[in-house]
Amino acid sequence: MIQTARDRACLLVALVRAIPISPLWAALLKQVALLCGAVLFVWLLSLTYGLDLSVAFF
Repeated sequence: MIQTARDRACLLVALVRAIPISPLWAALLKQVALLCGAVLFVWLLSLTYGLDLSVAFF
């Protein structure tokens, strides 16, 4: 179990060194994350379609 901030930092450094990411892959992962976020947002909007969210409802 990780106890201190130093231990967490060491773990993070080890992970970063173990998985080298080029700038191209970083940009690709960023775009994929943004796309997933947009899809999730639209999905949540579709779930609330027709739901009465007016002030009188609350």
